[in-house]
Amino acid sequence: MRERLTVVKVGGKIVEEESSLLQLLNDFAAIEGCKVLVHGGGRSATKLAEQLGIESRMVNGRRITDAETLRVVTMVYGGLVNKNIVAGLQARGVNALGLTGADMDVIRSVKRPVTTIDYGFVGDVKQVNAGLLGDLIGKGVVPVMAPLTHDGEGHMLNTNADTIAGETAKALAALFDVTLVYCFEKKGVLRDENDDDSVIPSLTLPEFHQLQAEGVIQGGMIPKLENAFEALDAGVCEVVITSASAIHGREGTHIRK
Repeated sequence: MRERLTVVKVGGKIVEEESSLLQLLNDFAAIEGCKVLVHGGGRSATKLAEQLGIESRMVNGRRITDAETLRVVTMVYGGLVNKNIVAGLQARGVNALGLTGADMDVIRSVKRPVTTIDYGFVGDVKQVNAGLLGDLIGKGVVPVMAPLTHDGEGHMLNTNADTIAGETAKALAALFDVTLVYCFEKKGVLRDENDDDSVIPSLTLPEFHQLQAEGVIQGGMIPKLENAFEALDAGVCEVVITSASAIHGREGTHIRK
């Protein structure tokens, strides 16, 4: 029987505020068994960029990453945010190891091609080294993964944290029974965006398409759910979309085949 593994993706807003970070650290530490944490950090990057006189440009929620911005996000994601999480988990008895994709060549990407928009130094995941990650996890190490990858030619690349979580979960599904948990500010996928308690408890692909056609599911939730169904197709056992405060209780919206 294979071991269970929980991959948790948490947004930058949660790990950047002291009270929500402390709650997350406690809840994540309480998850039993093997686990991986993937984090964001965009607000801290925007704040530091502003202090350095570097303009932050966003298109459809994605950061345009020029050379100066890449330096900022590498410092913030791979340094400040990542190491604060690692130190906090160590204090709670979790043997965490902070990683970018460049460390041990664990996630390699290709620079996003220029189409109508030039995103700059943004990476699309090409491969995840599940063997190395699995070895670390098997030794009791908990990877804490920053939203940075590399291209194998010496360049760091800014990479979407949701994508890193999904691709990591899919790769590790060959070795573990994986549950992927996406955390954000809401309690789950909502039937009414103005009612935080209107959580849809479970979703199948046909139901998703129906609710999308009705306009119930829209905006940034659409790519999140598309990633979720792709993960299920690739062997992930279950995907949960929930609030960070509920990761231990498995509340929220459960995405199933």
